Amino acid sequence: MKKPGTYMKRYGPLYLLGFVCMVISLILDMAAPQITKHIIDDVIADGKLRLLTGFLLGLLGIGIGRAILQYIKEFTYDAVGVSVGYHMRRDLFSHLETMSADFFDRHNTGELMTRVKEDVDRVWMATGFVGILAVEAVTHTILVLFFMFRLNPVLTLVPLVILPVIGICAIRMEGKLGIVYDKISEETAELNTVAQEALSGIRTVKAFAREEYEIKKFGRHNRKFYDLNMEQAKTVADYQPAITFLGNTMLLMVIIIGGLMVISGRMTLGALGAFSEYANNIIWPMEIVGWLSNDLASAFASWKKIKKAAGETPQITEAETAISPGNISGSLKFEHVGFSLNGQRILSDINLELKPGQTLGVMGMTGAGKTTLVNLIQRFYDVTEGRILLDGQDIRTLPLKELRAAVSVVMQDVFLFSDSVAENVKTGKQKELTQDTVEWSAEKAGAARFISRLENGYETVVGERGVGLSGGQKQRISIARAIAKKPPILILDDATSALDMETEQQIQKHLAKIEKTTKIIIGHRVSAVHAADEIIILDGSTIAERGTHEELMAKKGRYYHTWCVQYGNREEEAACQ
Repeated sequence: MKKPGTYMKRYGPLYLLGFVCMVISLILDMAAPQITKHIIDDVIADGKLRLLTGFLLGLLGIGIGRAILQYIKEFTYDAVGVSVGYHMRRDLFSHLETMSADFFDRHNTGELMTRVKEDVDRVWMATGFVGILAVEAVTHTILVLFFMFRLNPVLTLVPLVILPVIGICAIRMEGKLGIVYDKISEETAELNTVAQEALSGIRTVKAFAREEYEIKKFGRHNRKFYDLNMEQAKTVADYQPAITFLGNTMLLMVIIIGGLMVISGRMTLGALGAFSEYANNIIWPMEIVGWLSNDLASAFASWKKIKKAAGETPQITEAETAISPGNISGSLKFEHVGFSLNGQRILSDINLELKPGQTLGVMGMTGAGKTTLVNLIQRFYDVTEGRILLDGQDIRTLPLKELRAAVSVVMQDVFLFSDSVAENVKTGKQKELTQDTVEWSAEKAGAARFISRLENGYETVVGERGVGLSGGQKQRISIARAIAKKPPILILDDATSALDMETEQQIQKHLAKIEKTTKIIIGHRVSAVHAADEIIILDGSTIAERGTHEELMAKKGRYYHTWCVQYGNREEEAACQ
């Protein structure tokens, strides 16, 4: 991730153009009161009417020039800021996409979304509109004070005394508002979460008659949101009148003191008119100094958060000497594999061997390490002991893209993209897969019938996470997605848990007919794994039992006990105890 200055450098000429336009515009702004001075002194006081047309044309030219220059400046800096934000957001998102699974274990989705959206927005605002406005405010103040001093050094003491007070008030107001804004931002997230949970889980809410509870819960957060917004309004009401009063007081003092100087002959009336214009123009930079400092501080804080996220490196990386395996047959071998995460032992001394086309069934209690096997095969995590071989080659020496392309996984927690059914099935191979392949895989996954009944068939948009589909329908689409790749290795991690027994058996028959594909079937039901070439039972981080369905039934151990619980009669179930 590059520094903001690096992104800004590529737009150096545009920054220079905007700065030049800003400076010329300010110079024109400084010239207007000078013309006012001459109109009062030369035209009105001395009666030189012949000069009036030139002065009026001068004011018109200044107005037109400032309008054009301000437009160029505003557009240039807005365009530059948006461009910086575009490149920064793109690079940050690309970096996050390269991170390993452990990174996402430590950072929740909401946090990362904030980095990508809100934090990048704050930074690009600082590199564009807010940044140039800060420069303009400082430059404008210096120029105004310079011209005021030239007109009357003594009268300049009035704004020099009052302006710092206005600035202090503005900074204190923005400081308090900044704290309130942070609280409002947090409460907005809480309010959205409460509403989202209550509305998305409306069936559960109604099933448990929680309507009143949810209404009260939402009401508490809504009230807090209201109180914070009232606190924000009160803070503005406490300070803004004081700032306005001080500004008006400064103008009044300038007119009174300046008027006395005009009466005493120490200052011309035109000079007082010009000075009054300068005094009026110098108020706005002081009024926004607090807002600018708050925004710039927020941008700096956001950049530190972005930098921290972008500074992390993926734990899983591709070896510099990665060797392409060529055509992968699907031979898989675990040699004394062990895995620990955060000091917790998950797998110990796992030894497995699968030849191309064979099927392995995996069972075990929740937390026994079944899904970890899947994560290790795809190198979401690396083994801490032993090694995993694919076609005789350590998977850590394979290119990551080729390794993961060789494996298709169907997880119990199905994720479908907000896209058509066909595009979800094509995931990862949009350009290679044909419609015939999509329909073939849907047929094998037992999904073709219900897809054909959807409003637009395979072109039906299923929505984020498969909204509008049942759990079983989502699982069947995800199975079709995995089959469509025709991978050397197919893994089903409790992928038929939401299906009825009949549909599960039909899918298993179809999967059994897919040749030359090594299959790993993880399940809690005996029906999911009973036909496997070998079945292993994980318990206590290691393999507690292994064998075929018949061998494990004969051992009358854990597998047999599970079968009794799921399918046995009462006498057999009692014998299992």
